[in-house]
Amino acid sequence: MQLGDKKLVVQRAALGAKNANAALIGNMGMMPQPTVQIPGLPTAVSGPATEVLVLMNMVTTEDLGEDDEYQDILEDVREECGRYGFVKNVEIPRPVEGADIPGVGKIFVEYTASSEAAKAMQALAGRKFANRVVVASYFDPMKFRMRDFTN
Repeated sequence: MQLGDKKLVVQRAALGAKNANAALIGNMGMMPQPTVQIPGLPTAVSGPATEVLVLMNMVTTEDLGEDDEYQDILEDVREECGRYGFVKNVEIPRPVEGADIPGVGKIFVEYTASSEAAKAMQALAGRKFANRVVVASYFDPMKFRMRDFTN
């Protein structure tokens, strides 16, 4: 697609897809892979799977402000995430007027095992929730238990 004097190339992303450029590169050496930096999100999931998932891009601060809507979201998340394993805990940090609360806009889901979290990640990442595409990542269980929701 032509965008001004530049050409924009759009490609569909798929979890687990192989890099098509790798076959073309052959023995010519490694070509640096482009990364997309989204404010507030890490560029890549690092480390092994854990029993805690963080779901992003599902809720807004406005969604979390009303008690009824907050409870509906909490129930929806518990129900949907419960399809992939036993959900021990769900934390959805809420905004507080005049305070900067870490993790607002993110949903943290704790399973009993990392294999359950992996199943949930596979199923939920890329799905739509309230017309927004869900982004999922593993989260440090120790930070979760300490309620430290910073990146």
